[in-house]
Amino acid sequence: MVGKLIITTSTDPFTRGLDYLYGVRSLALDAEMIDVVFDMENRKPLCMWIGEHIEAVNAKLENYLQACHDCFHPWEQPAIQIFAAPIAQSFGLDGLCNLQTNPITILIDVGRVIPADWLLLVVHEYAHAHAGSPGHHEKYARSLSHLCLGLGIAPPESIQESQLRFYPDYRPTQNPLAFWRGESAVSY
Repeated sequence: MVGKLIITTSTDPFTRGLDYLYGVRSLALDAEMIDVVFDMENRKPLCMWIGEHIEAVNAKLENYLQACHDCFHPWEQPAIQIFAAPIAQSFGLDGLCNLQTNPITILIDVGRVIPADWLLLVVHEYAHAHAGSPGHHEKYARSLSHLCLGLGIAPPESIQESQLRFYPDYRPTQNPLAFWRGESAVSY
């Protein structure tokens, strides 16, 4: 079902969070992208926070996904599901679009980007889904520009891959895991 990831029937926050992390691991391009399940130092606080808060975070991302959909005619909207997930630092990604799942899966590491800029990261990944291929090529640039215009974001000035890789420009956080541990003072 689009937009829903079966977490668990457990009411225990730790179990719910751990089950959620294993669920998003199955949707990532590589399961190792979600490696916090093996981080014994951070696993318990992350799972507890996720078990108690992930539905609210994902609901916010769903709203941003719908805003992106609304920029296109219904027949131009790809089937997409979106989830927040702490992506392993070693991959160097703030978000990803897995075109190999059905529906297409967007994973956003909401801990890496300030909440006010989550939409910008969703727009970037949605453009990949709409273009139907990875990379920052001309088709991606057209999708991204269309989304930006529809959402009132300045479109990219160039279609150079080096500039499109980081567009729209969003602000990173200081400590990505702080959000996932519930230590961030910023609300979402």
